[in-house]
Amino acid sequence: MSTISFILPAFNEEENVPKIYEAIYKEVQQMPYDYEIIYIDDGSADHTLAKIKEVQARDCHVKYISFSRNFGKEAAIYAGLQHAEGDAVMLMDSDLQHPPTLIRDMIAGYEAGYHQVIACRDRQGESAVHRGITNLFYRLINKMSSVELENGAGDFRLLSRKAVEALLSLSENNRFSKGLFEWIGLSKKNIYYKNVERQHGETKWSFGMLLSYAIDGVLSFNTKPLRICLYLGILFMLGGVAYIAVMLGSIFIQGIEVPGYFTTISAVLILGGLQLVSLGVIGEYIGHIYNEVKRRPHYIVGEANVNRSLKIVNFEPRKLQLKQKKSS
Repeated sequence: MSTISFILPAFNEEENVPKIYEAIYKEVQQMPYDYEIIYIDDGSADHTLAKIKEVQARDCHVKYISFSRNFGKEAAIYAGLQHAEGDAVMLMDSDLQHPPTLIRDMIAGYEAGYHQVIACRDRQGESAVHRGITNLFYRLINKMSSVELENGAGDFRLLSRKAVEALLSLSENNRFSKGLFEWIGLSKKNIYYKNVERQHGETKWSFGMLLSYAIDGVLSFNTKPLRICLYLGILFMLGGVAYIAVMLGSIFIQGIEVPGYFTTISAVLILGGLQLVSLGVIGEYIGHIYNEVKRRPHYIVGEANVNRSLKIVNFEPRKLQLKQKKSS
């Protein structure tokens, strides 16, 4: 009997925990597969964990992992993938911005043989500033990175067991899941839907967090920023040599002149700024290396109710087995 696993990271989502469960339950009851729902409580400060336990008391298919503190969504996704037992695994946010009504369409894509079925949203309802920054980020990362990211394709996706095992084989601490999904390759199908605004609670992503996430994405899959620093260094060095040659020629022709304030300040500011930017880029890479070599765990579990009772036997999308209906 095949199983679909739903991984639901949750951080301060007490209002949405029962609502997302009810929405998923409504969909899975119409499908001929078994299911499990795994909530990942990412160190919530409200009553998220209590609400999860209430839902679990009503349905034995519900499981949960509660972190000892907030480790971030990337750690929550990784924990969910580690404990998911299904032949297919679906990642969804707990804030209902990922419509559960797409579940059947995504499973249909999986049954058609795709290892990744990706739900891509449009940008309706977002401010012009936010939309412009997002578009700029995708253009930048696609030019600099070794993987191609599609604007609107996020964590809302269905993964085959083969795709899950491929992701789990990547044990790096600085995880950028959007890039990792693309890096593993495998066959993909996109499903497009209109953007859904959050109905309850507030977004947990501030501008600073989004900027940090974008920087991690740029640095995680390429070394081009380091190469750019090298090119800029060479360019400014050649420019400096040319400037010295021009000034030396002027001295021979016109004699020594008192150096100008503008020239001195310009050189100091430009070269000093270039050096600081280059050091910053190098520092980011060194910071990533520092975090990796410590080999700290991705997360610490505060408490959990997850078992490993189900046996996974299927690795290919086309081998899903229908749930047998009991005869009366």
